[in-house]
Amino acid sequence: MSSNAKPRIITIANQKGGVGKTTTAINLATALAAIGEEVLLVDIDPQGNASTGLGIAREERKKSTYDLLTGDASLEDVCIPTAVPRLKIAPSTMDLLGLELEISNLPDRAFRLKKVFDRSAHAPDSTMRFDYILIDCPPSLNLLTLNSMVAAQAVLVPLQCEFFALEGLSQLLDTVEQVQNSINPGLTIHGIVLTMYDKRNNLANQVISDVRDVMGETVYKTVIPRNVRVSEAPSYGKPALLYDINCSGSQAYLNLASEVIQREKILRAA
Repeated sequence: MSSNAKPRIITIANQKGGVGKTTTAINLATALAAIGEEVLLVDIDPQGNASTGLGIAREERKKSTYDLLTGDASLEDVCIPTAVPRLKIAPSTMDLLGLELEISNLPDRAFRLKKVFDRSAHAPDSTMRFDYILIDCPPSLNLLTLNSMVAAQAVLVPLQCEFFALEGLSQLLDTVEQVQNSINPGLTIHGIVLTMYDKRNNLANQVISDVRDVMGETVYKTVIPRNVRVSEAPSYGKPALLYDINCSGSQAYLNLASEVIQREKILRAA
């Protein structure tokens, strides 16, 4: 169970689509809950794939992260329990597509999500007590992603094992550095997780080697394999760990969750 300590807020970001970002958000959140952590997954991608992948139908999303960011709802109003014990979700709707225009002229436009978390943390009667809050961002470096980086303590970057992996990474790291320098000096790179690994592909092995050479200890030891069962799971509205806990993808996400917690212990001790 969660203590009264502040939750660790980790944003899962990569401006490149198709790298396993939402799959990582869903399954890391599930794996952390499975090993006893109280977890909230915040879906701020207008596509809402994290919400769908956790079985939250569109008609169930009476309030969404759009309402959070416009100030029309609290975290308690928006959060929905999932089929995974200890895991709640703040779901997304397509309304988020218009949010940037609505808030772009507001002086606190980059701080909207941070204020939501701060209000919840300071509400004496709040039931929103979590060990981890994971934020699933859209695949772009827009105002929604900026809000998530301002609200978070760390960024977790999913990186596909493909030829152009490092190219896109440098742009994301530049954005993180800009946020550190201007708005959120406490923001760190939690780690880079290599996804969609196919051991039969020689190029994939070369990419892993190159990324580890460049990024060193920032790269998690766990590598997420390409796995049919993980790909199938969202169409059933389930995380892979509920769909098939024994598949290689599910086991990899359990390993990643353990590694994230180990890193947390080191970061907190520092």
